[in-house]
Amino acid sequence: MNLETLKKTARECGIVGAGGAGFPAYAKMTDKADTVILNCVECEPLLKLHRQLLASHPEEIVSMLDEVRETLGAKEAVIGIKSEYTETIKALSGVLSDHTSVRMEQVRPAYPMGDEVVLIYEATGRIVRPGGLPIEQNVVVYNVETMYNLYQAVHKGKSVTSKMVSIVGEIDTPATVRVPVGTLVKDAIVLAGKVTTETPAYLMGGPMMGRLGDENTIITKTTNAIIILDRAHELIMKMDKNLDVERRRASSACCQCRTCTDLCSRHALGHPIEPHRIMRAVANQDVSDLSGFQNSAFCSGCGICEKYACPQGLSPKSIIQEFKTGLRSAGINAGKPDPAPVSEDREYRKVPVHRLTAKLGLSKYDVPSSFDDEVCKVSRVRIPMSQHIGAPANPVVQTGDMVREGQIIGSPSEGLSAGVHASISGTVTNVTEKYIEISSL
Repeated sequence: MNLETLKKTARECGIVGAGGAGFPAYAKMTDKADTVILNCVECEPLLKLHRQLLASHPEEIVSMLDEVRETLGAKEAVIGIKSEYTETIKALSGVLSDHTSVRMEQVRPAYPMGDEVVLIYEATGRIVRPGGLPIEQNVVVYNVETMYNLYQAVHKGKSVTSKMVSIVGEIDTPATVRVPVGTLVKDAIVLAGKVTTETPAYLMGGPMMGRLGDENTIITKTTNAIIILDRAHELIMKMDKNLDVERRRASSACCQCRTCTDLCSRHALGHPIEPHRIMRAVANQDVSDLSGFQNSAFCSGCGICEKYACPQGLSPKSIIQEFKTGLRSAGINAGKPDPAPVSEDREYRKVPVHRLTAKLGLSKYDVPSSFDDEVCKVSRVRIPMSQHIGAPANPVVQTGDMVREGQIIGSPSEGLSAGVHASISGTVTNVTEKYIEISSL
């Protein structure tokens, strides 16, 4: 397969990053890459789907990874994986001998090892500059489910119509299930088991970088987990905060201990993000030096500073994200600074995942979960036209149309975009610019 054919297939089949911001997969494909990294680090506590999927389909995923490497003309492919994922490592060992250009890089079970900037350094020793892209270091990164979706598209002609989701927390049978894209949270949870709290809250994604949802939240191509917790859980209580109050708390309680900066994973790689400087400026209402605010643009949003490092329980991440959003809205560019040398004590400042899990009050939920790769049936879906970075897809069906699973219902827009497909067969019951609803036959 040549590069243009691979890119066209990925775009038309709607393949985007199966997690995070959902960067369209085709846009990363370039002959400038000499290394392709498969991210199976899955660093957030309680998330399991990528290691489970790779353990269940090692041959398909590794062969597609090698095919992508060959198509891009890259020298090697690297599977980044935590050393504690023993079952997955065992499954990989059985297939890697047939793919001599693919190697495995086992990394410590630390957070946020799944940050692609961090993983690139761990796997290759290369440093992505502050605000830079991996391709500047001749690297592209895909996660496990994205690579599996590429295999399905290239070898079976299947578009992305379903999503693997880990459903964990306050549920009697934690499970990873495959549901049609557009499934509502309440319909997905029923497939996994029974909620074990009378006042549930729904955390979409990981406990560090996820967001609060509700039972009517839509599962998209980027939804990796539904973590069910009681509304009174400390993690949930802290997510609903007033930034005016948090700024005042910074003024009264920040002691400038620097722990937020010392444990910042991007700072350890030489990026000029220093949470303690921003907190000091906010506490003292000091705008004499704007560099600290501008450098908020380089924050990854991992949340270590806020949910793990700060001994006062302050909110540096939330405050930094506010400035980061303001800079973007104002069109202010933070520039292209060169990174400083990697911190000599970086290795000793990695945050162990088991310790982070305990700090978050989640240890009792860190239990084995079942894995079901068969697509669960639901009677209705609401499929967003925007499930990726870039321009939303354009609806190409009308209310009353009959559609089949896999049929395109949203064509890619001009520029950066990806196709959207019917995730179930049925009748189109509503069409808007933002979403399309389908009820099953």
